[in-house]
Amino acid sequence: MTAENPDRDPVITDGKVVDPFDTDDTASVASEEAAEAGAAEGDELAKVAAERDQFETELGYAKAEIANIRRNSLSRIDRAVEDERAAVVGKFLDLVDDLDRARAHGDLESGPMKALSDKLSGILDGLGLAAFGEEGEPFSADLHEAVQMEGDGDRPVLGAVLRKGYRLGDRVLRTAMVTVTHGESAADAAAE
Repeated sequence: MTAENPDRDPVITDGKVVDPFDTDDTASVASEEAAEAGAAEGDELAKVAAERDQFETELGYAKAEIANIRRNSLSRIDRAVEDERAAVVGKFLDLVDDLDRARAHGDLESGPMKALSDKLSGILDGLGLAAFGEEGEPFSADLHEAVQMEGDGDRPVLGAVLRKGYRLGDRVLRTAMVTVTHGESAADAAAE
């Protein structure tokens, strides 16, 4: 109930009492105020939405950076583990050489030293240590250290192996020390 019209219920818009049957400019002023308030709210909503989009983009960049850091860290850890494994296994190569010489001499055919040799060989094989450098293999400068050369060098192959080479996975721990001789040509090998 309004003062001008006691039999009507008042209408409250934006905290103001408005008579809906009033024909003067108060209704149009109220609607203009509501439109301005709606436009201000729309501007603020657009501003908040733009900030949200910017934060989502920054969050995406941060997640990508964290993923890159994690991947690089794991790669460095794997490389460090492999480097340490190679360093530790490399320290046992002289012992392996001594055991190979003892085996060639016949000292490791039986007894406690044979058991020790077999256990050490099993452990190093389990870590991935592989020997290379057998007589008759083709010569490779990446894998073999030539201390003597016999022949013209057309088809170099390994002669005597003075010291075996070892690799751990794809990594060469030590090159083989060898003498190099002239290998048979493909025609000579087929004739035999």
